[in-house]
Amino acid sequence: MLLLPGGGVTQPDSRKRGAIKVAEGFLELLRAAVAAEPDRVFARTEQATLTLAALDAESDALAAGLRARGVARGDRVAAVLPNALDSLALIFGMAKAGIAWVPLNPQLNEAGLQHILSLTRPKLVLQDGEAPRAAGGFHEAPPDAAEDFAICTTSGTTGPPKGVRVSHRMLRLAGEGVALVAEARDGDVMFLWEPLHHIGGVQMLVLPLLKRAVLHLVPRFSASAFWGQVIAARATHLHYLGGILQILLKQDPTPAERAHHLRIAWGGGCPAELWPQVQARFGVALRECYGMTEASSFSSFNADGTPGSVGRAMPWFELAVVDEAGLAVPPGARGQIVVRAKDPLALTQGYLDNPEATARALRDGALFTGDSGSLDAAGNLFFHGRMTDSVRVRGENVAAWEVETIAAQHPDIADCAMIGVAAEIGEQEIKLFLQPRPGATLDLPAFAAWLAPRLARYQRPRYLALVADFPRTPSQRIQKFALPTGTTDAFDTRA
Repeated sequence: MLLLPGGGVTQPDSRKRGAIKVAEGFLELLRAAVAAEPDRVFARTEQATLTLAALDAESDALAAGLRARGVARGDRVAAVLPNALDSLALIFGMAKAGIAWVPLNPQLNEAGLQHILSLTRPKLVLQDGEAPRAAGGFHEAPPDAAEDFAICTTSGTTGPPKGVRVSHRMLRLAGEGVALVAEARDGDVMFLWEPLHHIGGVQMLVLPLLKRAVLHLVPRFSASAFWGQVIAARATHLHYLGGILQILLKQDPTPAERAHHLRIAWGGGCPAELWPQVQARFGVALRECYGMTEASSFSSFNADGTPGSVGRAMPWFELAVVDEAGLAVPPGARGQIVVRAKDPLALTQGYLDNPEATARALRDGALFTGDSGSLDAAGNLFFHGRMTDSVRVRGENVAAWEVETIAAQHPDIADCAMIGVAAEIGEQEIKLFLQPRPGATLDLPAFAAWLAPRLARYQRPRYLALVADFPRTPSQRIQKFALPTGTTDAFDTRA
């Protein structure tokens, strides 16, 4: 445990601002659930279980221990938290004490860790198993729904991460979003492989307070162990992101992948052409959604099964697709996805100490996502990738998402990533990195020939490079900024 000087800045108490009373956060749900069903299991691993009463008592002890160490309400605490039951108690303990949690990825290198610590300036840094506890309970009033629950860093796929301020109300709505997208009901078992230092894992913590559902934690995602773990857990739900479904589809078929109890696979990033493959091979229903940490994790969800769509807005949001002037584009046309909040606390209050980025993203009560999308005539949203994740080739904008989706369909490709590199003439050339499946040998000229008829001429990569693996974010997204921009390591398709 490390106590740092110059700790976090205490936020003004929102109850003194004269603001309109805001909606509830998520701690109110915990109090009600403990009072009603103290012995109900909240979460479990293969080795142990955590009841609601135990979660409440342990989080009280941790909140009191943090306060005894001099951590005040509004301070920040950075913590490396593995997927373990003790981690859940610590998260709730920090929330009860009004401490803003800074999740840390244990795989961060020195530079990445230093960036986050410099950005967030935590009062305390906790390592595994070093959280302070104190006896006697914790009796302070809970934080307001508007106060910071966490500072979650952005994925950092194309640049340095920013610190997203996530309020107690935002986490409550993230849990409500899980319940809607996953069609959760009493008795469900949510297979929680997502790291707790990513919003994909954190958003799950509210669901057992909304439904009589159980979280089943595993240390990490493992393609080889996945189906055995799911069967043992009797899990009913799989949350996918970061190419998880594509990874599972690349595995050799086994009887286990149809011997499970999964009812629904839900999440974001499954291309439309893979929907029938996933549903037919694994025997699960797909529920696609779209969102960002900045917007309570979920902005839309597909409830009617429209292929390829990420659905319609969550009840607390309105969605639009606009052009560069901010005007709505007609159905079918592409533009920037904009999320407007009906609930004033559904959107982040900004990026920590980054007013420039905050001003770019948050305008007139709406989040300008930087994502490309379109709406059909029925109002269904379609996601077309990050607007900044594109390459300008001979006057045409080439979206990485479009090229990668096609390339990933090759049977010998485990994953791929596209970036732009300097062109001899003109703007940029496309460089496509390819990770072969285990045991596969990828012939690059043959792959280029396979890819060519599936893409427009201007979309075809100039350079192809093989990689054994990719640098990744906690959500398994590829960190493109870390990929080499040189071309000497690549096959030149024009050579």
